[in-house]
Formats: sequence, structure tokens, C-alpha cells
Amino acid sequence: MKFLSSLHPLGGHLRAALQRNGDLYGFVPASIITVCDARISNLCKLLNPKVESNPYLAASIIMRAAAGLSGYVVASKGNLSIQKKNPYPPAIIKLSDIQQSVSQEDIVVKVIHIPPSLDKIIQPSSLDVPSSGYYLDIIAQKLGVRDANKVFMSRTVGKASSEVRLYFAAPESLLLDISSDLNVEEFHMEGSLNARASYFCGQAIYGDAIMASLGYTWRSGGLFHEDVSLQSYYRMLISKIPSGNYKLSREAILAAEMPLAFTSKNNWKGSFPKEILCALCRQHRLSEPVLAITIALEASCELSRSQKKLKVAGTDRFKTEYANGKDTAVDNGASVGSGSGFRCQVKILSKCQDLIIECFPKEVNKKQSDSIHNASLKVLSWLDAYFKDLDMPLEKLNYLANALDIQFHHDKFFKEFALCPSVYKYSGTPEAKLQESKHNNSFLFGQGVWSLSIEGSDSGLFPSTGCLVSVSYSVSLMTEDGHVKELLESNDEFEFEMGTGAVISSLESVVTQLSVGQSAFFKVELPPEEFIFAAADDFRTIRSMLSVQDCCLDYAVTLLAVTEPPEERMEQAFFSPPLSKQRVEYAVKHIREFCATTLVDFGCGSGSLLDSLLEYPTSLEKIVGVDISQKSLSRAAKILHSKLSTKIDAGIRSLVLYDGSITDFNSRLCGFDIGTCLEVIEHMEEDQASLFGNVALSYFRPKILIVSTPNYEYNTILQKSGLATQDDDPDERNQSQACKFRNHDHKFEWTRKQFDHWATELAKEHNYSVEFSGVGGAADVEPGFASQIAVFKRGFPLPENGLAEKEDSAQHCKLVWEWSTPEMPDMPASSL
Repeated sequence: MKFLSSLHPLGGHLRAALQRNGDLYGFVPASIITVCDARISNLCKLLNPKVESNPYLAASIIMRAAAGLSGYVVASKGNLSIQKKNPYPPAIIKLSDIQQSVSQEDIVVKVIHIPPSLDKIIQPSSLDVPSSGYYLDIIAQKLGVRDANKVFMSRTVGKASSEVRLYFAAPESLLLDISSDLNVEEFHMEGSLNARASYFCGQAIYGDAIMASLGYTWRSGGLFHEDVSLQSYYRMLISKIPSGNYKLSREAILAAEMPLAFTSKNNWKGSFPKEILCALCRQHRLSEPVLAITIALEASCELSRSQKKLKVAGTDRFKTEYANGKDTAVDNGASVGSGSGFRCQVKILSKCQDLIIECFPKEVNKKQSDSIHNASLKVLSWLDAYFKDLDMPLEKLNYLANALDIQFHHDKFFKEFALCPSVYKYSGTPEAKLQESKHNNSFLFGQGVWSLSIEGSDSGLFPSTGCLVSVSYSVSLMTEDGHVKELLESNDEFEFEMGTGAVISSLESVVTQLSVGQSAFFKVELPPEEFIFAAADDFRTIRSMLSVQDCCLDYAVTLLAVTEPPEERMEQAFFSPPLSKQRVEYAVKHIREFCATTLVDFGCGSGSLLDSLLEYPTSLEKIVGVDISQKSLSRAAKILHSKLSTKIDAGIRSLVLYDGSITDFNSRLCGFDIGTCLEVIEHMEEDQASLFGNVALSYFRPKILIVSTPNYEYNTILQKSGLATQDDDPDERNQSQACKFRNHDHKFEWTRKQFDHWATELAKEHNYSVEFSGVGGAADVEPGFASQIAVFKRGFPLPENGLAEKEDSAQHCKLVWEWSTPEMPDMPASSL
């Protein structure tokens, strides 16, 4: 009686079984016992691990066990159900009647019928479940069998909290063989494998299947029920694809796309890569991904990296937590010094712990969380490429894997994903096959844009790579003659990062042509129908439109806002290593070439160059940085102090930061071996940049001065001006696509010709030679280098007393911070 009163799901089935009539009275299907009783289910798996994928085998074990308990239970002949041998006491019967009448009313629940043939369409249906009786008997009638004793129930599918299951019938031949004690593992199943149903639950299902959210649960004493619509079916289907999962997390099935790169947590919208990867493994019945973190240390003398396993002192917690796919062993936002970083190795294993996929990225990330998400994204991107081209040749799949630092075991991979091609190559509708050649079985769509029109005045604020963009949009299914139009999806405020592939390509291409406040209207070809049906509310109308005539997607987009990106992030999106690192390496090359021992950095900012220089073995002994921003200098002092405190063998004997303008003379900045001014002059007015050049070469007079500045001509590549249509006027197109400066704080950006003229005139006036080079791009390929560089070399020795007339009165720089080695008692170090 206590069991019948409980919320145990098996108790609900038993109460319902006591309401069955005639010879079905009291019989509980064996397949239900294995699903609802976790202890029995686990015992079956211990006896035979193949139970995990073979539900018929589990029922066979139950029936054989029941046959050995003939004194207690009765196993029905020719059926898969069990009944208590002795009658239940009247009190239990009465309690069952009362609870069943109180807890259940007549209900109508929407379900989905999944036929075994891929040529037949998925159909919505409904179940009329009376207050008395057993709901599984109603499902049995839908499946064309006499009663629930022949009905099997799958594990839950979809989200973890979902109660959606698949119901299917056991063939008559199987029932006879189980009764005759035939080994079910050797049984040859008659009928067609239901690939779509099997794909959802990871268990072999033959014949028709019903997808329903209906049954007894731990949450309710009565019969739980929810409608399952065709939209929810297709949403579950696309959620088993990496990009589909991301689209659903953004609630933008027809606009979003899983980004190609993880730039930062702030700019990543929707579920993070690690979360998507974990969900994908669960949905494909794989083990949780194994994430292992290593710290990569950059050797100070060789520029090579050694790896050290990251552990939690005194415990094995790190190893255990990461083996379970968790990242709580170390602070998820943990970061390291500029000379080291984190790498994350990802392993994907089957339920039997067979290694399927392994990814060990070469890249090093400053933050632990970034390394986890970047490694996860590599695996997701590779899997997504496979889903988008299920007929991809093995050679191409191997090539993509190598490019993403992935190794995979071919046989095990194709075994685990064997059903994918048969499920995704058809959307389950006859009309889909007519569209098959047009879509080429690809999940990419939106490549072609036509009927583009732009409305609204030009505000002058256009998006570029790295920007955070906010748009409103709506997407409708439209017949190509334009007579019928049905809304599929809309969003009043949708944000994404430009240049990362975070939206379908056609949408991003159009947005690049809009200024804030403008709207665009355009059409693109259809995606695979899974995505259309997953977005559609009115399934009947959409299916009717697709079956009657050719259709397209009609987009309306308004650009609401643009948040400009930091220049460094924009460059990182295009260059590897980042442009900032290439500039540092360029400076290091000249330091080594000329055996320089002293360096002054004009416009040092937050000390990024000085900090980076400490990671390279050079001959430098004295470094000075100067800037007009006290806030930036304060940050630089903290970073450099932390670095120098742990870098005993760096070779640096002193490092000083000054607060002052680089256009004002100061004798403490004179006579250095090398002066650097990297990406600084463009933050001044042009006349101030010329003044700096004159002061640096006439008074400071370093042996070598390295000046870099953005090449304005390269902005066309960085900002990707957008699509041009054949109807556009060339002059108007050129004007609308004029490049912006790379940073809102830039006062100017020079072309190569302008920079050449500026540097040549300076060198001629001050008796320096000048050579031109750059980083990012190439000198002999248009439009040249992304950062153009002038290297000034002094052509005369510095007079011993050439600065005497200015030295007494010219001390415009204020000492902010100073560091020196303990071996220099004549130059005491000051603390922060």
C-alpha cells in the first residue's frame, strides 16, 4: 500500500494495471519495469552491457527472471508482461481505485507519429486517454497492436528535464523467440529500422514509433502530460547538431550561426562552447567530454614552450573534476603572466570509454576559461563541418581535423554517428527530396542575396570587424511570386560580433552595408527544411507553401547600434600571431642586430611593449617608458613590478617610467641606443606628430628610432566593406564604402605614400637614413603591410656636450616609477 501511495513511476503503472479489464488485469509490461526501476535497469546493464542500446534484450532478461519466480509472479505467454500470482488484498484494490479516480481525468494530448520509412512524412497526431484504463493501451492501438503488453518505452529524449519518450511495439516473431528462450542477441529483427526514432534515443527501434510526453513521473501522483508539436520535434532534431544547438540557445534559428572563433566571454552570445559540447555528448549518448588543462611556460631564452601539469596542491581534485567535464578545480577566470598561458586538451569517449576524438590545440590562452572554450569550439567546428556535409570524403574530413589540431578514430567515429546521414539527408517530407539538389544536403544557407534594397538616411556610423552590432529583424517564408508570405521568426534586439561568423553569411554581408538607423530588405534561398520547421508555429501552412511552389526567405533588418571594437581585437581577428606581437618581435630583431643595451619607448601607455620585451632574451640593460597618461603608467608599473619580481635572470638592470609629453624635450630621454614609438603618432594631430619627429631626431637622437603607424590602405581588408550589387553606381559605392579609422581615438591614418613623405623629410632634415618595412601583409602585395614601419638610423656620433645648453632647464618629465637590481646600490629601487 505504501508503494501504491508513493510517487514512484512504477507505482503509477501498477495502479493503472489494476484498472485494466479481462485477461489484461494486473499485468505490467516488462519493458516498463526496466525503464522505471533504476535498480533493475542497472542490474540488467551489469548482466549484459548491450542492454544500453538494445531494449528488447532488457525485456528478455526480465522475462527469464520472472520465469524463475513462478511461485510469486505469472509471465504471460506470447506477451512481455508480468502479473502478481496471488490476488491483491481488497484494501489495495480499493486504494488503487480511489487514487486512479482522483489523480486522472480524461485528457487529449498531442503526439508525433514517426514512420520507419524515410519516404513517409512525420505526422502530428493525438491520443484520447480516458480517466479509467491504461494509457499505454491507447498508445498500443496507435501502433497497431492489441495492448500495452507489446509496447516498449525508450529512455527520455531531449533536455535533461524532458519527459518526452518514444513508444514502439515488439514484433510478433520476437515475442515467440523470447518465449522459446532464443538468444535475443542473435535474433534477426524483421521490418525496417526506424532510423529517425533510433537516432533520438540511441536504441534500435523497428517499425512505427510514437513520440509523446506522457506518463508517470516522480513529480506528480497523476498522469503527467504535455503536448509534443512538430516544431518541438524539429527543435530536438537540430539541437543534436552543434550549430543547431547554438541557434536554439540564441532563439535565432534563421539568423544565428555558431561563431568560428571565441574572442571573449563578453562578446560571445548564447550557450558557451563547453556547454554546447557537453550537451552534444549527452544527446549522442557519449560520455561527458574530458577536459585536461596544462600550463604552457614560455622559455625566456629559447622562445620555446614547456608544459607543466596543473594540479591542486595535496589533492587529486583537479584530475577528478576535469575527468567529469567540470572546470571548478581552478578559478575559471584564472590568468597567467604574459610569458605563459593555458592549453586545454579535449577527449570525447563513447559510453564504453573508447576514445573517439582528441583535440590538443597549439594555441596558448591567457585565461583558463578561454582555453577551455577555444578547445571545445575546435571540436564543435569540426563536428559541425561533418554535419553540414555528411557525404564528405574521408580525406577532407582528415584535412579539417588536422587543421583544427584534432585526431579521431575513423571506425569508432562512424559507428557512433552511423545514423546521422540517413536522418539528416532527408527532412522527412517528399517535397524535401525535390529541394535536395538545390540545397546540396548542406546546413549552410543564405549565401546568395537578391532583391536587396536599403532604406533610411546615411548616419555615417558603419559596423566593421570586431564591432558589437545590435539589429532587429524578421524572417518570413515567401513564395517566389510574392503572393503568399508567412512570418517564421522575429527579434526586436539581436546582438552579435562582426567578423566571427556569428550570423548567417548573407545577413552579415548586408549589415556591413548599413549605417545605424538604416533598414535592409532582401531575399535568400531556403535552408534545409529542418530549420524552417523548427522555427515555424503554423506547420500546416508552411508545409503547404513548400509543397505547392518554390519559396525563399524574406528578411527585413534594421541596424540599431554599433559598439566600436578596440583596435587590438580587430587586428587579432585577422593576424596570427597578433599584430601587436609581430611589432614586438620586429623591435626585438633590431635590438639583437645592433646589440642595444638601452631603449626608450615613446608613448609606452600601459607598458604592453615593455612587458612583452621582458619575455625575450636580449642585450637590454636599461629601459625607459614615457607617456602622458598617469592612469596608463600606473597600470604599467603594477604589471612590470610583478613581472620583474619573479624574473631574476632577465638581464635588465633598471627600468624607469616617466610622466610627460614626447613632444617636449627632456635630457633624461637622450642618447639611447634604440627608441620605439609603436602605434602612437596616429593618436596625435598631424602637426604634433611632425613635432615629435623633429624633437626625437634633433634632441633625443637615439641611434635607431622605430616608428610604426597603421596603413590606412589596409583598412579595406580589415573592415570588409561588404557586398556590391550589379545595380550599384560605382561612384556611390566607392563613397559609401570609404574606410573608417581603426580606432575612434585616431586623429589620422596615413597611406604608404603619406608616411613615406613624412619619414623621408624628417630623415633628410636631421641627418638620419630611413628604411621602410612593416608587419602584417607584405610589401609586394597590395595593399602592403597592415602596420607600416620606418626605421631611422643616426648617421653621426652624438656630441659629448651637445645637450649642455638644455640640460639644466629641460626636465619636463616626472618620475613615476623606478626599478633596479639589488646589485646597483647607487640606484635605489622605489616601490609602487
